[in-house]
Amino acid sequence: MILHIFNPEHDIALSYDNKYFTPPHAGRQLRYDLDYLPALWAKDGDCIMVGNTTSAMVHVRRFMAHVQRVRFISQDEVANVADEIESVSPWGWDSAIKFQLMKLGIHEDILPSDAELSEIRTLSNRRFSAHVLQQLQQDMQLPFLCGEAFYVESIPALKDVIQSFGKAIIKAPWSSSGRGVRYIDQAMDAAITSWAARVISQQGGIMVEPYYNKMKDFGMEFYVDAAGVHYAGLSVFHTINGAYVGNSLSTEDEKRQMLAPYVDNRVLDRLAEHLTQLLNDHLKGKYQGPLGVDMMIIANQNTAADTTSGFFVHPVVEINLRRTMGHVALSLSKEERFQQRMMRVDYDVTHYHLHTIHKEQRF
Repeated sequence: MILHIFNPEHDIALSYDNKYFTPPHAGRQLRYDLDYLPALWAKDGDCIMVGNTTSAMVHVRRFMAHVQRVRFISQDEVANVADEIESVSPWGWDSAIKFQLMKLGIHEDILPSDAELSEIRTLSNRRFSAHVLQQLQQDMQLPFLCGEAFYVESIPALKDVIQSFGKAIIKAPWSSSGRGVRYIDQAMDAAITSWAARVISQQGGIMVEPYYNKMKDFGMEFYVDAAGVHYAGLSVFHTINGAYVGNSLSTEDEKRQMLAPYVDNRVLDRLAEHLTQLLNDHLKGKYQGPLGVDMMIIANQNTAADTTSGFFVHPVVEINLRRTMGHVALSLSKEERFQQRMMRVDYDVTHYHLHTIHKEQRF
């Protein structure tokens, strides 16, 4: 039996790297409101740890006809089934979730070692994403692939790179969606300089990359097991100011059609193939579980560039070494009644809600 846990505060926990980490209110609320999500991919007989078992059952019935196949348990009940649990599958692995599980009675021998968690944290640094991006571009040698990102360790070095870019984006090496990101127009003001200095002091460095004229977000989802990395499917998602809003729920063919005006399907296939191999080289034996690679379509502002479609593809904006909302969308898309819809996460001032809407409705 697998114990599943939704811990969306994972990205922030990585930045703190402290087993005693307490997430901010928004992270705690998101976890409580959507803790039933693993029911969408859990297998028969698995357990899902939730804050309120009755509420979880009500929520998941909106998405699944047969909820009896999984079991919702509270934190207080975890110790009672600890001997039955063969493995644990959180949203993402970090030292804080391991410590929480050990306090609840989960046997340490089925949890990652501290050394393994340290490796996962290192690979979750945006510096690793930049490295994979560079390797992928060198391997594929396609004129319409773009993207560059640099890791710097001081404010003077940061200012030098920004000066060469003009418009730029700076990112904390570890941060959650939409947070830990600042946009720069020509030069850093005092507030951003102070923020960047804090990030460098706390995390050792900061990422900087050019500002891109983004046309569309998408990504590729993967799973890693003992045999290696396996491609799972496309994710066509939507963001506002860098923060996740929702996903298209569609078949793979439909998602490929959505992207066809921007990127040839044969390029998508080559990207998936090359990324699978690159990620396998880096991750096999170091990480097991889901991961996602965020990408984007960029408008071609250089008329001399050979892009065929008139667009560039940034193939590695970010690597999320955890489950993503793209994986959630892949699970929901298996249900025919949800296809041709959008999956959206909303906040109504007090609670987060996951629901689906018709594609005609806007985000």
